[in-house]
Amino acid sequence: MQGPHLVYFADPMCSWCWGFSPVMGEISQRFGAALPIRLVLGGLRPWTREAMDQGDRANVRGHWEHVHQASGQPFDFGFFEREHFVYDTEPASRAVVVLRRRGMPTGLAALRRIQRAFYAENRDVTHIDTLAALAVELGVDDAGFREEFASDAAREDTRADFALAQACGIRGFPTLIAGEGGDKPYDLVTHGFQPSQRILAMLDAWSGRTGQPAAPGAGAGESCALH
Repeated sequence: MQGPHLVYFADPMCSWCWGFSPVMGEISQRFGAALPIRLVLGGLRPWTREAMDQGDRANVRGHWEHVHQASGQPFDFGFFEREHFVYDTEPASRAVVVLRRRGMPTGLAALRRIQRAFYAENRDVTHIDTLAALAVELGVDDAGFREEFASDAAREDTRADFALAQACGIRGFPTLIAGEGGDKPYDLVTHGFQPSQRILAMLDAWSGRTGQPAAPGAGAGESCALH
């Protein structure tokens, strides 16, 4: 991507990314097409096979409570009454990758819808039937989505996103970076949740002097070669 833009590394089953979702919405409203957003699926817990045990549930619930307090985002804690839930984030990520093929705005909308379904509606977004129903809400044919979702190409594209995040040194989500493309370095806007006021102020400053750090102390100087 050429010209000033953002790259957003996220996972649809990352609670802090759900908390950060309204901030991303405010960024889109503030800057619109002047600062497009590229979404990269980071891979929080892909290919997990073991069901959550009591310790896992307590750990995840603690994160959800912190996110709710920090962001005000809604959570359905009935999730913790589920038995034998396998917290595999690959299917939800693959669904976003498939829907992103319709354009980046659709990919971002898919991320938001899957997040809401999981966190606020207690729906199982590791299951193809749930993901297909959400795809239909976004205007995608049920059968077509299922066929794409099951394809080797979709699996490979999802793996490619995970690999890109790793190659860029991304170790947690949400992570947001800003850059101009080409060989120029990217500036770190945030690694982790921050409120919208601070993020928007950083981006106002960055867009006013493109190519300079987003904000003092924000991790500027970290770079990543994205093509």
